[in-house]
Amino acid sequence: MPTSRHARSCRTSAVAAAATAVLLGLAGCGSSTDAPAGSAGKLTVVTTVSPTSIVSNIAGDKVTVVGVVPEGTNSHTFEPPPSAAKVMSKADIVFINGLKLEDPTAELAQANAKDGSEVVELGTMSLPESQWIYDFSFPESEGKPNPHLWTDPLYAIKYGAEVRDVLSKRDPANASTYATNYTAFAKKATALSDALKADQATIPGRKILLTYHDAYAYFAKDYGWDVLGAVQPKDFEDPTPKEVAALIEQIRAEKVPTIFGSEVFPSKILEQIGRESGARYEDTLRDDDLPGRPGEAGHSWLGLMRYDFSTMVKGLGGTPTELDKLDTADVVPDRAQYPQ
Repeated sequence: MPTSRHARSCRTSAVAAAATAVLLGLAGCGSSTDAPAGSAGKLTVVTTVSPTSIVSNIAGDKVTVVGVVPEGTNSHTFEPPPSAAKVMSKADIVFINGLKLEDPTAELAQANAKDGSEVVELGTMSLPESQWIYDFSFPESEGKPNPHLWTDPLYAIKYGAEVRDVLSKRDPANASTYATNYTAFAKKATALSDALKADQATIPGRKILLTYHDAYAYFAKDYGWDVLGAVQPKDFEDPTPKEVAALIEQIRAEKVPTIFGSEVFPSKILEQIGRESGARYEDTLRDDDLPGRPGEAGHSWLGLMRYDFSTMVKGLGGTPTELDKLDTADVVPDRAQYPQ
């Protein structure tokens, strides 16, 4: 279930302090990640945002996986605290999304890399530059493409394949485990994709998205949805009154039944747009904040995307029958460390 608005507010205000505390703990003496390769000679992997769940599905218990971006924070603007440098210095591999999403984190990883370590940009490796999408919140003039590949199951499968290949190269003794886990993950991601296709066919009108955060560009392209716009501008501030008025008129003209806000970024502006346009305001989408708590069954990339897709289908008048049937548990127990 989505967290309450009060809980979101409290968590957002504490993100910087929580990040520092978590990373200090990870870097401190006697922590589970204090040894560069873990207690049993395992690879140590550091990750960011949703790639953490995908990496953990492929890695299983063969790798120590540590996330560095607290859940519920804005990964676009997150500045890693200085204590993260020590965590990065112990990593054999740092998996990030790339596509210019986490530049400060990537720079810190490169600056503190130990001999033989590598920074792997899963999104950048999965999408040729010729296919980068620039749009409302990510204009080409700014030089940063929309980085949200992982909200598209087809690209999540590519992420998994990249993780499998990198881990197998660095740890050939466990390559068969990584291959098995990848196959199981790809099967579940494909089932998610198939269920989405079946359920989106029940939507009576257009498959149209107006969101707060611009996180579904690649998904929309692959699954035939129309992205009407995103309320959050490229500078992540509130839109101007002129922009708000234009969106209200567009929603009325397009007869959009539901507009989708973000669970992570509560928006008074989008509430206003909903009231004045007549559209229902659904405020629980989340693009990289996994549902529930670490260790719970739904706390996974699969659980995240099943929830979002089901919410989108229902919001537009469809019935998410097939999505609701899915088992979204990880393919192996998730042992990653998630900052909260």
